[in-house]
Amino acid sequence: MSKRLFGFLCLVVISGMLVACGGGAPAAGGGGGTIKIASQSPLSGNLSGIGVDMKNGAELAMEQLKGPLEAMGFKVEFAPYDDQATPDVGVANSKQIVSDPTILCIVGHYNSGVQIPSSENYHSAGLANVSPANTNPKVTERGYKEVTRVCGRDDVQGSAGAAFAKEQGWAAAYVVHDKTAYGQGIAEFFRAAAEKQGIKILGFEGTEEKANFDPILTPLISSNPDVVYLGGMYDQWAVLIKQAREKGYMGAFLSDDGFDAPESATIAGQSLLDGKGTYFSTVAGPADKYPGTAKFIADFKAKYGAADPKPFAANSYDSMGICLKAIENAAKANGNKLPTRAAVTDAVRALKDYPGITGAINFNAKGDLPLAKYFFIQVTSADPTKWSANTIIKTLDIAPPE
Repeated sequence: MSKRLFGFLCLVVISGMLVACGGGAPAAGGGGGTIKIASQSPLSGNLSGIGVDMKNGAELAMEQLKGPLEAMGFKVEFAPYDDQATPDVGVANSKQIVSDPTILCIVGHYNSGVQIPSSENYHSAGLANVSPANTNPKVTERGYKEVTRVCGRDDVQGSAGAAFAKEQGWAAAYVVHDKTAYGQGIAEFFRAAAEKQGIKILGFEGTEEKANFDPILTPLISSNPDVVYLGGMYDQWAVLIKQAREKGYMGAFLSDDGFDAPESATIAGQSLLDGKGTYFSTVAGPADKYPGTAKFIADFKAKYGAADPKPFAANSYDSMGICLKAIENAAKANGNKLPTRAAVTDAVRALKDYPGITGAINFNAKGDLPLAKYFFIQVTSADPTKWSANTIIKTLDIAPPE
C-alpha cells in the first residue's frame, strides 16, 4: 500500500470530529506545528444551556489570547467535545482526546460526576485539565498534578450553605439530592454542617426522578421544614420546586451552584418567588460581579448574541487562558518549540497571579485556588433574561481545607 493511500484511509471520524491516525504534532524540538486545546461540557441535552456558554467562553478566549503562540509559528485550534453531562460519554471522549498528540490541554467539565472518571484518563496521559466548574473535593484530593480548577469546593460550599441557613433563622431542613457525585456530595456536606449548627434534619433523600416528585414531596411537605436543601442540577430541582408550590409548600428552598442557570426561571417561573423564596449558593456568580469582565461581557454578547454570559462562561474563559499561557511558557522554555504535555502540566501549576478576568489566579499544591469566592443569591425575578440581576445576599472568600 502506498503512503498516499494509507494516509487517505487513515482519516476517520470519531465523536463527530475528524482525527488522523498518523502525523499530528511534531516532536518536541521541531519548529512550528499544530497545538489543540480541547473542551468538554454538555452541548446537547438538558444541561446544554450552561454547557454551550462554557464552550463559547473557552472559544472566545482562544480567539483573543492565542496570538503569542501564533507568533511563535504554531497553528492553534479549539477542539470542543460534547460530554452530554453523562459519565460514559465524557470518558469515551476523554479517550479520544488523550489519543490526539496535538491536544496539550483540556478545559472541562461542568459535572463533577463526568470530570472525575474522565480525568483518570487525562492523568494517565499526563494531559493538563483546567476545570471551570467542578466542585467535588475528589477532583483535586486525588493529588493529580494534571488537574486544577478555577472555582471553589463543595465541602466549603455545603458548609457555608448550612451557616447561611442558620443566619436566615431556618431551624429545620429537609435535604434532597440527585444521587450524583456532585449533588449527593454537597448535600452530605450541608447535612453534616447543618447538624453542627443545631439545624434539625427532617429527611435526607436521593432521587433520579425528573418528572413526578410525588413520592418525595409527600413526606417532605408533611414534615413541614423551614427550608428544603437541594443538591444537584437545575433541570431537576426547578421542576420539583414548581410541583412543591403547587402542592402547598411555602417554606424556603436553598440549592447550590448547579441551580445557577436562567433555565431555572424558565422552568419554575413564579414558583421561585412564592412562599419564603428560593436561594442558592454558587462558586461562579454573575459575570458582571467580577472587576475584569466588562470587555468579556461585551465581546461575548457581540459574538454569540446572548443577553448575558451564563454562569461559568467567564470561568471557562479563564480556564482557556490558563491553558494558553501555560503552553506559551512551556514553549518558550523549550526554545519556542513544541512543549511536551508534562511541561505544560508543570507550567499550569507554576503560574503566579495569572491575570484572569475573574481575578488573579494561583493554585495551591492540590490544584485548588488558595482563596475562592462563594456567592449566596436570592431569586428575585421569574424572568430568565434577568437571572444575572438576582439579589446577592452575601459574598464570601474562603480558603480550601488543607
